[in-house]
Amino acid sequence: MSQTLSTISHGHIDEISISKNEPDWLKEYRRNSLSVYESLPIETSPLYNKYTDAKKMDPQKVSISLSTNNTVPNFLQKRLGELENEICIIQIGTHIHKINLPNELKTKGLVISSIEDAIKNNSELVKKSLEVSNSKNDKFTALNNAAFNSGIFIHIPKNLILEKPIHILTCLSDDGISIISRNIVFVDESSKGTIVQELYSTKSENQQAYLELFNTNSAPNSHLDITTLQLMDQSSVAFSTKRTDLGQDAKVNWYSGLFGSALSRFQIAYYLNGTGASVNDSEVIFGNKEQSFDIQTDVNHEAPSTEGRVVEKSILRNKSKSLFKGMIRIKENAAKSNSFLSGRSILLDKDAKSDAIPGLEIFTNDVKATHSASVAQIDEEQIFYLKTRCLSHEEAERTIVEGFLEPLSRKMSFQIRAWIAYLIESKWDDKELTINTDEELAKFVEIEETRYNEDAEIEQHYKYR
Repeated sequence: MSQTLSTISHGHIDEISISKNEPDWLKEYRRNSLSVYESLPIETSPLYNKYTDAKKMDPQKVSISLSTNNTVPNFLQKRLGELENEICIIQIGTHIHKINLPNELKTKGLVISSIEDAIKNNSELVKKSLEVSNSKNDKFTALNNAAFNSGIFIHIPKNLILEKPIHILTCLSDDGISIISRNIVFVDESSKGTIVQELYSTKSENQQAYLELFNTNSAPNSHLDITTLQLMDQSSVAFSTKRTDLGQDAKVNWYSGLFGSALSRFQIAYYLNGTGASVNDSEVIFGNKEQSFDIQTDVNHEAPSTEGRVVEKSILRNKSKSLFKGMIRIKENAAKSNSFLSGRSILLDKDAKSDAIPGLEIFTNDVKATHSASVAQIDEEQIFYLKTRCLSHEEAERTIVEGFLEPLSRKMSFQIRAWIAYLIESKWDDKELTINTDEELAKFVEIEETRYNEDAEIEQHYKYR
């Protein structure tokens, strides 16, 4: 039986625990988190409160249940066929539809499972991940800690180098029921892996939500590349809270492409806990109609000689809007750290809107840190110039947008650049948002002998501060 998010209670939380035969410590963890959820406002920061659109999610319209329909939507059939021989885990609603893990990698210790199985078989790692998640930080973190009814667990063991990516594909069920998903990734010492996360939903009569808490732990000297592509229907909303902890000399590259849903609220936090840890976060947003994107990215330098780079770029059409909130924190013990934060938006229509609120908190000397933000409409002189070169108005806009994204895309791999270029093309033409691995995608990526040097742009910020 389903109920609305507004009526969630301790009885519902206990029902989840009983149905999954969870240990007592987890039952208590859920109940404490629900009490925190009930006490917190939607936005805890008074600075951000007047900007947020989180209220677009109506708890009285969002239905939740212990279980959902597990039918695969027709539009995903082709994509699932392409993943047939790939390392993958596919989640439809609350159900794990498929796990494809080659025996060769299983014998080497790679674990890909549902969060339910991980609680039974990898309880210490799950417990470690839950303990670092502070429900008091955010209302929706508390909600997920209390009521998660699905999720994915990945553990890449020590010294394992994965040559092929792990695909995580999640789609909301076609019965209109929302899901609350707890995803956990552990990358052990000196291991290397790539993860591609795809988020989909079907068109729903009622508001449907994907509520996610994604914890990643990268051990010393590990290397992890993650790509998140949010391609949900605009009848749904996506709330995602991501936390990544990095050990000594660990490196994480996280690329996000946010294209779907009526509201995307992503809160991303990196904790550089070990000396020499580094993170590169790149975010591409393309909004149209009345879409809203609420993004917060924080980089916390906890140890010396750490590096952080966050670059967000938004393209906004019609009445869409974006809010980018970024913060660099360099703690007392993090001397010789280097951090850069940038949020830029280009408005294609007069009713589009963007706000950027970057910030710095520096608690020590001998560091290098800067931030920047800009919001602008397309320069009419640029449009005029391109039209004199026989481009139509729309072609001129597309060319300018491609140039706007070029510095960011050059940090990505060939496949990611191809996917994002393909999705922008699809969004521009109002086509269905899915990705594929067709070789024809290569036509969306311009191959050049001379690559753009984004470091030059960053050095300019330091030079003229």
